[in-house]
Amino acid sequence: FLTGVSYLFRGGYESASKHFNPADVEVDVAGRSFLVTGANSGIGKATATEIARRGGTVHLVCRNKERAEVAKGEIVTETGNQNIFLHIVDISNPKEIWKFAEKFKNEHKLNVLINNAGCMVNNRELTEDGLEKNFATNTLGTYILTTALLPLLEKEADARVITVSSGGMLVQKLNISDLQSGNGTFDGTMVYAQNKRQQVVLTEQWAKAHRNIHFSVMHPGWADTPAVRSSMPDFYQKMKNTLRTEAQGADTVVWLAVSPEATKLPSGLFFQGK
Repeated sequence: FLTGVSYLFRGGYESASKHFNPADVEVDVAGRSFLVTGANSGIGKATATEIARRGGTVHLVCRNKERAEVAKGEIVTETGNQNIFLHIVDISNPKEIWKFAEKFKNEHKLNVLINNAGCMVNNRELTEDGLEKNFATNTLGTYILTTALLPLLEKEADARVITVSSGGMLVQKLNISDLQSGNGTFDGTMVYAQNKRQQVVLTEQWAKAHRNIHFSVMHPGWADTPAVRSSMPDFYQKMKNTLRTEAQGADTVVWLAVSPEATKLPSGLFFQGK
């Protein structure tokens, strides 16, 4: 699987980047509001930083308050943008997401939602609601947050929803018969891949139902992030010298979030990070 997608590693990015048009992403997004989940590290933080650099108002949705506050401070210092707001939400907790979304809708506007938060738990664990943790975070959390915020996005011109999936979804066909992964041997990597396939299907369905919002789902390539190091240690040790940087992993997310070129393409597509 990996040998056929070498372009998703650092070398592929460096080769493809020679053909990028910098003007596509050199966009002033002052006055536009962006919400990024899982924004305290990795691709989420890199995405939030690049949007802040372009003048956008950025809402960071994170689970860990201490790490999130450090990340917020670093983004403000690095970009000089003071319009960075922090919200502490556990994306695996449906009630918490609904409560947050209802409050957010009353206090803020939203132009772009970036569903980046995710997890890969390698043993079958249940949340306090009895939900398998990977599904609760990657699929259900993404679905609830997006559904809850769609009315807010519907109010804005050029509204967008970007979901960070994974190339792992290519090894899984959609299986709706065992959403909680309770049957057979539990394989965290394959459960994660199934969740990422579910995100692709959700995006396709949202695009059909909400024509005035631009939906996209993407694979950021294989980047050196804390999530990869902790959840895929064997893969990380083998491939660490070829992985993309966090910023290289985030570049397609940023393009989908800010570029006028992105919305010229049909809504509901899956993008491989270039």
